[in-house]
Amino acid sequence: MKNLEIKNILKLTVILSFVLFSYSCDKSTEKYTYIANVPIYMSYDEFRSIPITFEAPMPLEKTGKIYFKGGKVYINELFKGIHVIDNSNPSAPSNIGFISIPGNVDIAIKGNILYADSYIDLLALDISTLSNISITKRLEDVFEPSLPPFDETFPIAPLDHDNGVVTGWKIEKITEKMDVTGNYYFGGGRLVMFDAFAGGTGEKTTTYFVPNAVGIAGSMARFIIYTDYLYTINDQDIHVFNISNTPAPMMGASVETVRVIETLFVYDGNLFVGSTTGMLIYSLGNPSNPSYLSALDHFRSCDPVVVEGDYAYVTLRAGSGCNNNTSNQLDVVNISNITNPSLLKSFALTGPYGLGIDNDVLFICDGDDGLKVFDATDKENIDKNLIKHFPGIHAFDIIPFNDVAMMIGEDGLYQYSYSDLNNLELLSVIPIVK
Repeated sequence: MKNLEIKNILKLTVILSFVLFSYSCDKSTEKYTYIANVPIYMSYDEFRSIPITFEAPMPLEKTGKIYFKGGKVYINELFKGIHVIDNSNPSAPSNIGFISIPGNVDIAIKGNILYADSYIDLLALDISTLSNISITKRLEDVFEPSLPPFDETFPIAPLDHDNGVVTGWKIEKITEKMDVTGNYYFGGGRLVMFDAFAGGTGEKTTTYFVPNAVGIAGSMARFIIYTDYLYTINDQDIHVFNISNTPAPMMGASVETVRVIETLFVYDGNLFVGSTTGMLIYSLGNPSNPSYLSALDHFRSCDPVVVEGDYAYVTLRAGSGCNNNTSNQLDVVNISNITNPSLLKSFALTGPYGLGIDNDVLFICDGDDGLKVFDATDKENIDKNLIKHFPGIHAFDIIPFNDVAMMIGEDGLYQYSYSDLNNLELLSVIPIVK
């Protein structure tokens, strides 16, 4: 996101209020000393000169988004690149290598081309031969500068993006001039919501005209492909890229939502957008320029969404940068009238993140409360139809496909068979190195 998380702003505002009252009204700026996250920069030329390579397997450490295509699971390692898992046998997955991509958070794949963000650039990578990955196109400066994780105990020092991309932080005491009229400045980069992307995208293979050509993403991703177009999130905007010439994406329209948006999901020719204040729906009748259809507002919250049939399923999570209230819940939304969605019912949860739906089997990653699997046939009584609860793990996002649920969390990649709903079983685990 472009601005600091709310709690950091409030914390700093309290400090500044004392400063403001200590100076006379005829002064516009004064010096102020405080402890802050001070950015560590890498020049643009340096980061763009780093080769994109396929390296030996590395342990999963700080994972992000999850993506599935062609028998392989792709797992983001925040700001470093992509783990490639051979998942031809979900009971015995194999970590086969790592695609090193500086500043990477999101990916999507069409054919043999992998689209990935690299700080402020969009890369198109030919992965037809993993040992010989090549950049087929780099679109520069298409994303706002993103900021890696920081120590939330302290505010972010002012940024100067002319110095390059921010690759990390150091905690230091700094002195700067502050505008005591109240127009002070902090930050200025796009603070990527890590609980919304470690992951912001859900894809359903039946949505596409060529279902085998594109992969399936988790519900937290911010990249999604529909036909010949790639959609990405950039703070409040949806950026559209024409990928009809797959190796050479071209930037197209930019659709302003006037919301802080986090996730994307395509279903039945419509684009469902999760934002911090509601679910938005756009028509992809003209996929080069999504058109607004409707919205269903909710309290400020992190908000991934998945859709099946006439219903959308939205998890709302309190805390973090999403809000300051205590509501954690699942909202079931009737979208039979796509221009007038209505809330059917809400169900309490513990601290939900991503979710997935497959033939009325609903998977919810409920954070520290683990993975919960529900029978969603009876939409108004989902909470009474818990099929299975897998506690004792931190669940972040999930892709249910072909009777195998691939779940990523703080503990690793977990895979479950749901071919027999009366006997859901754990197939395998690739653990996180702690």
